[in-house]
Amino acid sequence: MNDGMNPVKTGTTTVGMVCKTGVVIATEHRATMGTLIAHKNTQKMFKIDDHLGLTVAGLVGDAQMLAKYLRAEVELYKMKNNRPISVGGAANLLSNILSSSRYFPYWVQLLIGGVDKSGKYVYALDAAGGSIPDEYVSTGSGSPYVYGIMEDYFKANMSVDAGIDLAIRAISVAMRRDSASGNGLSVASITLEKGFVELDEKDIEKRISKLKIK
Repeated sequence: MNDGMNPVKTGTTTVGMVCKTGVVIATEHRATMGTLIAHKNTQKMFKIDDHLGLTVAGLVGDAQMLAKYLRAEVELYKMKNNRPISVGGAANLLSNILSSSRYFPYWVQLLIGGVDKSGKYVYALDAAGGSIPDEYVSTGSGSPYVYGIMEDYFKANMSVDAGIDLAIRAISVAMRRDSASGNGLSVASITLEKGFVELDEKDIEKRISKLKIK
């Protein structure tokens, strides 16, 4: 994630994947300014609603503002319609926000993951407002390393628990090879049964030890 010196580059690693009963999203914590590690505990994963999560890569200020904007709009939708917005609806909403600012673009890559009555979804959104659903998505400078792991290990209808382990493995590999990614992990699962659940540090550390990740 970039802190403003060169906002075109998205120095970050995020991942989201669709699992059998929900979705898993994950990020690391490092923010950079060029070659400088500017922050070591940057929030890149946001709970938008009980059934929706967002990960961000790009310019810190833009990403934080968009997360607040989306959270407010999702809450407003729920109040007006007496029901939560669908995952696809949230992706379309954010896509419209991004595309309406084409002349003054937000320097971000975004990932929306969530569940609703129609299914489980992960969407990748670019700075121009493009919105693409997929079984798994990675954004940021560490994404090539994540995709290498996902291509080998991802399986359709894998359990959420297995998805959490895979997200930890993928982000950990990226942190070893991408200098703009590092300083710890944030991981969350989103299911209809339990909603948005973020893992605590101790649980992540136990999983890293069990997976024998160095």
